[in-house]
Amino acid sequence: MLKITDVEYLGEYKLELSFDNGESGIVDLKSVLDTGLYKSLRDKNVFIQFGLINGTIEWVNGADLAPEFLYNLSLNQIGLNSA
Repeated sequence: MLKITDVEYLGEYKLELSFDNGESGIVDLKSVLDTGLYKSLRDKNVFIQFGLINGTIEWVNGADLAPEFLYNLSLNQIGLNSA
């Protein structure tokens, strides 16, 4: 199972992620924030309240995203970098 090892908020709903396979990438999550539990993350004060828990990102409102989803999103959006 893929895990996120580090995350940094870059602004404007973008996160820089490092994965346990040695790759890193940037994801823009703006398009993900249109439905359900994720809508409350459009408030940037809520969006920045996240932590790295059990190898993925979890927000204060209980929302989380699978590391595999984030990996694929970074691959499709901006690309990945090998460490």
